[in-house]
Amino acid sequence: MGQFRKTFLATQLLLCLTLPFARPAAAAGFDGEWSVHIASSSAECGNGATASFGINNGRVASSGGMMSASGHVADSGSISVTLASGIKHATGFGHLSGTSGSGTWRGAMCSGTWTAQRI
Repeated sequence: MGQFRKTFLATQLLLCLTLPFARPAAAAGFDGEWSVHIASSSAECGNGATASFGINNGRVASSGGMMSASGHVADSGSISVTLASGIKHATGFGHLSGTSGSGTWRGAMCSGTWTAQRI
């Protein structure tokens, strides 16, 4: 294999390994602790819940409690999250702007809205 091709492949491999871990500059602007109120569109699914989640380098993660969260925030503020509590799972989508945000979520049998405030 020619030296040029070896160098090219090594460079491509290095980019593939490092780019997913690069800090998204704009998304990092949403870093911090967030309080999220989750409301259901049906009384049969409960009155809702409030939880705290952290965002670090544009990645969403739980900050404790009975509900876990994972997901990411795009540079534009678009957010997608997966929530889990025991065997129950839901996905949420929405938008963050400054110190607040809102969106929708959907689980197997329930759905609703969420609002968030940076703490």
